[in-house]
Amino acid sequence: DLGGQTGLQGIAIYGGVSMEQQTRQLVKGVEIIAACPGRLLDHLWKGTVDLSHLEVLVIDEADRMFDMGFLPSIRSILQCILHRRQTLLFSATIPGDIRRLVQEILHDPVTVQIGHSVPATTVSHASYPVKQHLKTALLKELLSRTKTESVLIFTRTKHRAERVAQQLVRAGFRAASLQGNMPQSKRQAALDGFRNGSFKILVATDIAARGIDVLEISHVVNYDIPDSTDTYIHRIGRTGRVGKTGDAFTFVTGEDTAMVHSLELLLKKPLERRTLQG
Repeated sequence: DLGGQTGLQGIAIYGGVSMEQQTRQLVKGVEIIAACPGRLLDHLWKGTVDLSHLEVLVIDEADRMFDMGFLPSIRSILQCILHRRQTLLFSATIPGDIRRLVQEILHDPVTVQIGHSVPATTVSHASYPVKQHLKTALLKELLSRTKTESVLIFTRTKHRAERVAQQLVRAGFRAASLQGNMPQSKRQAALDGFRNGSFKILVATDIAARGIDVLEISHVVNYDIPDSTDTYIHRIGRTGRVGKTGDAFTFVTGEDTAMVHSLELLLKKPLERRTLQG
């Protein structure tokens, strides 16, 4: 859609639709291909895509693709491009695996970092000290006692997101999970349900939650403390939007002291400590 007025011919290639229809468009000739890694590989193996004249390769949302397990496919695609080209890699975060990929595929790269985020002033912050094995019990009690609209809960791993959502459902909450390895149909169902209110609680990993645009999120809960202050800002930025206020609750274990200190430096004040009575 962005290239609609440029006069360039483009095509979107992704799974779940007919390869034959995509092939017919490719045969006509295109200058831009926007593709999901798996389906692009299908076309490369079939011979319906030729990258021998590729001039610019763009790898977008690299951290999210890694989280969704696409890194092997990306490496396979790169093995099909043997000639010199310009490569651009975009990523909201640069974890170790993405940094290693950069070192592998980019030659003397220039790094461009846009902006430095600060927490929204419309969000209040509080921490809840808790032992790791008691987090889910605390979460259920906190949700029961707190007046909320929609709640977004962040976990560190995909398996934990699914497990926490299942435990909330069994406790009677209208909850769903969102992880990188979900089929697209289930992912869309979880997002649509969260947007329309069928699900009041969404449990997600950082990467899977990328792009969630729901204005009515009243609370963000860090079930697992984020690994950086930037990630904290990304998480809590989902609440307190469009003139509304929001709350960010962070569960803190004994191993999280250093990160709590970093958050307090970011906020320029101590992180309020709360406990639930009873």
